[in-house]
Amino acid sequence: MTDAAAPTRHPVITVVARIPATLITLGLVLVAGLVSAALWFPLRENHAWRYLAYGLPSLLEGHWWTPVTGALLVHSPILYPVVIVSFAGMAYLEFHRGWKVATRYFVIGQIGTVLVAALIVWLLAMTGWPWAVAQSHHLDVGPSGGTMACIAAAVGLFRPPWRVRAWLVLLAFVGVTMVFWGNLGDLEHAVSVIGVLIVDRSLRLRKASLREKRFIAFVAVLALGALEIIVLVVPTAGMFGSTTPDPGPILDVTVDVVVIVLIARGLLRGRRWTWWVAAVFAGGNILAVVFVLIGAELVGWSEVTDAISGDPALTIVSGVLWALLLVYLLIERRAFRAGRGTRLSALPPPTRAEVRRALHRDGGGTLSWMATWDANSTVRTAAGGMLTYQRRNGVALALGDPFGPPSDAPGVVDAFVDGAEHAGLVPCFFSASESTRALLPSTWRSLVVAADTIVDLPGLQFTGKKWNSVRTSLNRADREQVEFRMTHLVHESWGVRQQIRAISEEWLGDKDLPEMGFTLGSLIEAADPEVRIALAVTPSGDVDGFLSWLPVYGAQGMVRGWTLDLMRRREGGFPSVMEFLIGSSAQQFEAEGAEFMSLSGAPLAHDLPQEAGGLAALGDRLAESLEPVYGFRSLQRFKQKFHPRHEPLYLLYRDESDLTRIGLALVRAFLPTATLRQLAAAGVDVVRAG
Repeated sequence: MTDAAAPTRHPVITVVARIPATLITLGLVLVAGLVSAALWFPLRENHAWRYLAYGLPSLLEGHWWTPVTGALLVHSPILYPVVIVSFAGMAYLEFHRGWKVATRYFVIGQIGTVLVAALIVWLLAMTGWPWAVAQSHHLDVGPSGGTMACIAAAVGLFRPPWRVRAWLVLLAFVGVTMVFWGNLGDLEHAVSVIGVLIVDRSLRLRKASLREKRFIAFVAVLALGALEIIVLVVPTAGMFGSTTPDPGPILDVTVDVVVIVLIARGLLRGRRWTWWVAAVFAGGNILAVVFVLIGAELVGWSEVTDAISGDPALTIVSGVLWALLLVYLLIERRAFRAGRGTRLSALPPPTRAEVRRALHRDGGGTLSWMATWDANSTVRTAAGGMLTYQRRNGVALALGDPFGPPSDAPGVVDAFVDGAEHAGLVPCFFSASESTRALLPSTWRSLVVAADTIVDLPGLQFTGKKWNSVRTSLNRADREQVEFRMTHLVHESWGVRQQIRAISEEWLGDKDLPEMGFTLGSLIEAADPEVRIALAVTPSGDVDGFLSWLPVYGAQGMVRGWTLDLMRRREGGFPSVMEFLIGSSAQQFEAEGAEFMSLSGAPLAHDLPQEAGGLAALGDRLAESLEPVYGFRSLQRFKQKFHPRHEPLYLLYRDESDLTRIGLALVRAFLPTATLRQLAAAGVDVVRAG
């Protein structure tokens, strides 16, 4: 049998086949639960508990086997779902590094963690620390030491910047649980995570980027906020003392949660006001520590304990953590200067006239003329490089490629990204070419969102079988005396302009959504004196259809090519008017010496490469669903009649965490005037199509 004929295994079977050690270990845990009845009966109530559970008492009694037996048991039936999910880290590690590595991390992590935790408790108990003395009498079961080691090792395999983020979240988790609960299991988790961190050294905080500095503050505020909320909601008995819930109303807790989330979110975006609020919060917690210390000195430790409904030591620890955050905020204060109106550059944006002059002088890509549209903004550098963008939903959407002096392309790309991040915006590039993709750091992601359809004009002849449809439309237009006219909208008579407006309004009237923008112009943009209009006019003077063509300049004011923008036809008019107009435009542009014409790209109308995996299937699904609303694929099939070559157009973004905001920003960029009702109606059409 050939490879082509070999059956393809289901993805689930492929994954299962690559994680045998994880499945065997999980199976042993479930079998042990079945044999010991721990699946339905609390293990602590079993007389064998003291002989199976691990901890300092078991080791002192000579039960050397308990680190193994305890690893296969769970002390409460309700915890089995949590234990099963915890094996995801081992599965991920085994899938990427093999069963030997995963097994090594689990076994050493589990047994080593149990022994090290017992040693720590034994040493600290000799100091008389109440927490350590209490833990020295406790027993525990469960594979969490090994699974946490595997989770930490799996985090080390994440690609930047997810690796640093996941480490920060993991460390925040073990820190919070240790401070507030601090039982033997929490100590084992902390030992396991810190042990892997020391051995693997996968958390390398080199010079942090602006984004990572903000993320550190974000995680820190959420962790400290969690400390505050936990005290209000549940009783705790951690390393530094116990607390009882504050009997205040649920509204107080809700307000605290909302405020903390808003502060954390604002810090993530680098907002100046949230820096001040976080600094004030930190100062308030530091003052609380001062008051506790003064109160303990004046009235005694027990009176202060009663007054705050908890151990003052916990307040002091919390205050120290807030003080560390305040120090961090002060050191990195320049990372939190973004405001809603913050500009992307210290240089004033170029005027429309300056943008035109730059395009005339240095040229640009097939989308570069869109920089002259009123809805778009432009950022520039001192060297003259420029880049078009829109600011939507907290995202800076760059459109196409930079233009201006070619040597300054790297500079303007860097200036745009840095300016967007300092302004608290998510930078991304939409419909960018391979040249811009090559200028960005290797950590950036790329997604093909369209293919620019380019028709090379030199020597173009509509001969041969493949040009039958175009040639037929030209011949039929000649027979029916349909005139082709390449003109400018401002040069046409009032009657022709009114016909064009009527065709456009008729076309828009069939749509549930308003006219799209961003990469799609309107009659306002078509009225530009440098934009050309191709008309199909019948002998009676009726306009059957029209196109608008945007100039693509090269150096020294030479027009290299033309980009198709508007395509609209009159109902009941010449059937193949679009083929006629595009074919006739190509002939005229070729005669004028243009190098190419771009028929533009249709989003979601291309085939993603096989390496895109599930993304390719998602793209196909979206294209099928949106076809009744926009007809992207129908338009792409029409363009194939002109046998263009294809150049990929990319969405370039920092990482997957930005995609949700970018998606919402693109909706607003393409449909800036759409109402919620219109978007909902379009959504119904999509659902029906699906």
